Amino acid sequence: MWTSLKFQSFGCELSESKKEGTFKTDDTNHQHQLALRTMCLGAGAKEEFNIVALITGEPDNSKGIPMATLHANGMPTVNLSGIDLHPPVTFQLRSGAGPVYICGEHVALEDDFSGIDSVDEEMEEEEEEEEEEIESPVKPAKKATAKNANVAGKRKKPEEADEPASDDEKNPPKKGKGRGRGRGK
Repeated sequence: MWTSLKFQSFGCELSESKKEGTFKTDDTNHQHQLALRTMCLGAGAKEEFNIVALITGEPDNSKGIPMATLHANGMPTVNLSGIDLHPPVTFQLRSGAGPVYICGEHVALEDDFSGIDSVDEEMEEEEEEEEEEIESPVKPAKKATAKNANVAGKRKKPEEADEPASDDEKNPPKKGKGRGRGRGK
């Protein structure tokens, strides 16, 4: 169960002088997540390709994967909405001089284990209610109404149904382009 939710803006700049930016935390009381929003070139970016790689886990132990290729004329901004990462995460400028700006939102969820007993009790109560619903008696079927009785009277008599059907009844004529009624010859 989560008791508190904390939001904080996250941003980092990658450039020729600073090729890496890292999102990490030492806080163990919260569950952390980085929700990325955008990655864009700065106003002073040269007309060259800027390739940004994403490294999850410790940067020394992992190979990064290219996340975005930005160009001042072609694609200066990338929408990264929907990408949620858990720390540690490192962004690395593999090619180009930047500046590249990465924006996102740091979300921290605080764990709350104090309400576990009450949650267990609620679940037990729900299970008992479900069992009671299962044990409830089956409702008797409805009696036939006057309309239903009339419909039953219009059906074929059982003697007629037992008689073997003739060949004409088994194979009705096929529908096709006939002369039809009232049409001239």
